[in-house]
Amino acid sequence: MTTLVRWDPFREITTLQNEMSRLLNAVGATSGNGGSRQWMPAVDVWETDDEVVYAFDLPGIPEDKIAVDFEDGHLTVSGERERTQEVSEDRLYRYERRFGSFSRTIALPQGVTEDSINADYKDGVLEVRVTKPEQPKPRRIQIGSGPKATIEGKSSK
Repeated sequence: MTTLVRWDPFREITTLQNEMSRLLNAVGATSGNGGSRQWMPAVDVWETDDEVVYAFDLPGIPEDKIAVDFEDGHLTVSGERERTQEVSEDRLYRYERRFGSFSRTIALPQGVTEDSINADYKDGVLEVRVTKPEQPKPRRIQIGSGPKATIEGKSSK
């Protein structure tokens, strides 16, 4: 007896996406550095009234292997997760955890200075807090050389 299955285009797209992911992982799985993989940590970004917060997931990486750099208005977080080779009687069936070096660069708001950036690393999460720069305020401009006529401006958000 034949079983009919209703065609679902979303299932087809999901299957294609999974196959493409497997192909790309197989092609880019190793680089020339002894089998370590390139990877990029996930980051969450949110905003408060006074700052922008970036939270990077970096589980298993010691704090001394993480670098946070600020240059030309860009924040770069880089580091390396090393694979530990444990010899045991157990059989290893699959490696899914990423290892190797990583680097992630994020553009910061214009006017940010190095003094307005703070980083804290706790429980595998690097949290970088960037104080928002002060927005330029409108100024009164004198028109001509006659009586002191001024134009007032208002800041709009």
